Amino acid sequence: MKNNRKAVEERQSQILSLVRERGGISVEEIAHGFGISLMTVRRDLQTLEDQRKLKRTHGGAVPFGKNAGTDPDFGDVAFCRAKLSEYAARFVEDGDVIFINGSRTALDMLEYVDGKHVTVYTNNGWALGRTFPENVTIHITGGEVRNNIMIGEYVVRNLLNITVNKVFLGCAAVYEDGEFRYDIPTEIGINEAAIGRASGDLYILADHTKLSRRTEFESTYGSCIYERPVIFITDEKANAAMIEKLKKSGMKVILVPLR
Repeated sequence: MKNNRKAVEERQSQILSLVRERGGISVEEIAHGFGISLMTVRRDLQTLEDQRKLKRTHGGAVPFGKNAGTDPDFGDVAFCRAKLSEYAARFVEDGDVIFINGSRTALDMLEYVDGKHVTVYTNNGWALGRTFPENVTIHITGGEVRNNIMIGEYVVRNLLNITVNKVFLGCAAVYEDGEFRYDIPTEIGINEAAIGRASGDLYILADHTKLSRRTEFESTYGSCIYERPVIFITDEKANAAMIEKLKKSGMKVILVPLR
């Protein structure tokens, strides 16, 4: 019995380390990585949450902040991103057909759509192997996989054959002039192809750490300013001066509360 308890505690400790290292993890990823059942994973996560060491989400877990024994550290990036995912789900309506790019924050919002029937087209490699609610239908674009994002002409060609009514994107950074940066430049063409097939709104999710002032020493990445109006969803810790500049650029900004 003692050996069994020790093994369980060791596994839970390893799970907690993974959650903190990755900033969030799904139930399916844990089950696959440890070779245990989904029920066992949920039981482990419940134990860790009861100990105030992590926060369970729909389909996984995110870490608490530095003060694990009290309230979450609301500056914690993983917690902020989870709140963005949860908030963004309110813009998804029953029957929607949407596109989600390689953003994990955007993908995670599918855990919060409740009973809404949603069809999703995505080039997000993180979607592979995950289990989503039964009312969510996932279509993978295919393509060359780089950093868990599917890229290349194959993705664009497939997107040209679909129609969506909303697009949800993430990004690597947001500049104060309204320009969005991507660490894989070819993502821009894929995003624009999806936007071109959309009849409705464009939403971009990015936590406060991604708001950036451009510097002359900055590395070269792909960046763009979208021609279509952007609904930018970030959290309340975002720099107020930069938010005002984004609004002046014509962007609609939503600040998600963290409490």
